[in-house]
Amino acid sequence: MWLKDVNYHTRWLIRPLLQSIFVIVLHVTWLLKRLPLPQFSAHVALQRLICWFCKWFVSPETNQLIIRHYATESNLLNFLYENTGPHDFEPVELYPKNIGEMMKYSFVDHDQELFRMMRDIGKWDRAKWPTNREDLKWSLWRDIELDESVKSKRWTQVLDFETSHALFMCIFCLLLTAEEYRDAINGFNLDQSIAIRIGNIIDDSSVHELAYNKYPLYFVGPWNLGQRFLMHGFFTEYMHAKLLDIRHTK
Repeated sequence: MWLKDVNYHTRWLIRPLLQSIFVIVLHVTWLLKRLPLPQFSAHVALQRLICWFCKWFVSPETNQLIIRHYATESNLLNFLYENTGPHDFEPVELYPKNIGEMMKYSFVDHDQELFRMMRDIGKWDRAKWPTNREDLKWSLWRDIELDESVKSKRWTQVLDFETSHALFMCIFCLLLTAEEYRDAINGFNLDQSIAIRIGNIIDDSSVHELAYNKYPLYFVGPWNLGQRFLMHGFFTEYMHAKLLDIRHTK
């Protein structure tokens, strides 16, 4: 899906122009949101706008990759939840199957659930790691399910992933509070923490290198956001595939 997506003409003809313009708008918006002014957000409007845009203008490949990302990251977090427990809080439930369900499983919740899980799991007892493969728990793991409606294509659905992101990154910043947006663009840096902990559980330190985004104590702004966003998606896909192999061969 990704290889097909990168060959859309919009990625090579429209995206460079859009990015050069909107990256400036994004930084101005980010500056204004960080001023000591009353904060505002519009989550419902943001969700409706994103879902409408995905339904009518974003390529089926991009839509499938976005919906897959909910499931892959939820499975990674729930794997940590099960194999570091027991815990007295709820696991992640973000598993949309189509564009309409993304209204319920919101982009904001996706970011906040990541921070909630990492916060609530808390400190780690490394003494019981690594875990024998036959002792790993998979009861919360879900197969990735996509409705056929996501795979069908309208003639207007011609925008690739990166062009779509360039169009929406300013709106995303505008319609979130400064704190919510800060969380959204810094949550990527937890990739390394997730990789290290899963690697310790399964006794495979090579997975640590799957994380491009690193060092969660170093807060970043929206610079180079598109690449960091994509590398976060690649990380969850590759880490998910690694655990899926273990699950099928246990």
